[in-house]
Amino acid sequence: MALYDPGLQPERTELAWRRTALAIAVGSLVSMRVLPVMLGSALWMLLGVAGMIIAALMWLAARARYRSGYRALHDNEGKVALPDGSLIAVTALFSIGVGLVALAAVIVTVAP
Repeated sequence: MALYDPGLQPERTELAWRRTALAIAVGSLVSMRVLPVMLGSALWMLLGVAGMIIAALMWLAARARYRSGYRALHDNEGKVALPDGSLIAVTALFSIGVGLVALAAVIVTVAP
């Protein structure tokens, strides 16, 4: 009996992480275009640059996570552990940070 589904679940998960990294990259590019104009300072572009760096790191981490998961699922001796939830935690913290920055941008633009 197989210990896991031999289907394409690990590949689908890796593709989902890749789509998440792509969405963060696109959002970062949009912020690089919109935030400096909306808030009147080119320093806001640094947030977009940081988002692009995080998206690239997330893509690399997702690829490494896929490889380690693949090794763990195909290890017949059970010596390789499955990936932990650190990438999920980092993504959640990044999302909270982006939400706080968006809230601050709204407050700055609406406040008299």
